[in-house]
Amino acid sequence: MGLVKESVCKLCRREKQKLFLKGQRCFTDKCAMERKPYIPGQRAKRRLIETEFYTQLREKQKAKRYYGVWERQFRNYYKKAVRKKGITGEILLQLLETRLDNVIYLIGFAASRAQAKQLISHGHVAVDKKKVNVSSYQLKEGQEISIMASSKEIAPIVEAKETGSSLTIPEWLEVNLDNLKGKILRMPEREDIKVPVNERMIVELYSK
Repeated sequence: MGLVKESVCKLCRREKQKLFLKGQRCFTDKCAMERKPYIPGQRAKRRLIETEFYTQLREKQKAKRYYGVWERQFRNYYKKAVRKKGITGEILLQLLETRLDNVIYLIGFAASRAQAKQLISHGHVAVDKKKVNVSSYQLKEGQEISIMASSKEIAPIVEAKETGSSLTIPEWLEVNLDNLKGKILRMPEREDIKVPVNERMIVELYSK
C-alpha cells in the first residue's frame, strides 16, 4: 500500500487544514482548500461526531501526511522518541523535522517534500559531500547538505535558485543559494517547528 492513494489536495481537505503538499500552488486561489473547504465525499457536509479518539487519530494522520511518511515509519519515529530523554511529542517532531527530505524542502531546494524525495532518490543530493539517496536520512547538528555538481543545472534546482531568495529560512538552518549548500546550525526547538499539529494528542493516542 503506497503513501498516497488519492489527490494530495483531498488529503488537506480531509484534515480540514492546509498541509502545503503541492508547494507554491497552496498559496494561490487554485488551492482546493480555498475552493472546497470541507472534507471530500458524498457525506462531506454532514456533521461528524468528533470523539477524543477521532481527534487524536486526525492529528496523527495530519502529521504523517505533512511529512509524507508511512504508518510503520511514523510508529518507529514514535518509539525512538519514547526512548530519548525529554518531551516525547517534541522529540517526535524534531526527528521528523530533521529528515533529509524535509530539510531539502525547508531550505528551498525543492518546491515540495514530494519533489525533495524525488531529488534525493535520483542521486542529486549529498550530505557532507557524500551522495545520499535515502529520504529519511536523519540529519545532525553541523552537517552540510549540498546539490551534486552534476545536478546543478536540472530544472528544479535552477528554479530553486531563482525563487529561493523569497523564502523564509528557519533559524536553525543556513543556506547558500549561490553554491546550493545548506547547513544544520542546531537542532530545532518546538517553537522552530511550524507543523500544524498537536503532538500531545499523538502521544495520547499511542499511549493507550
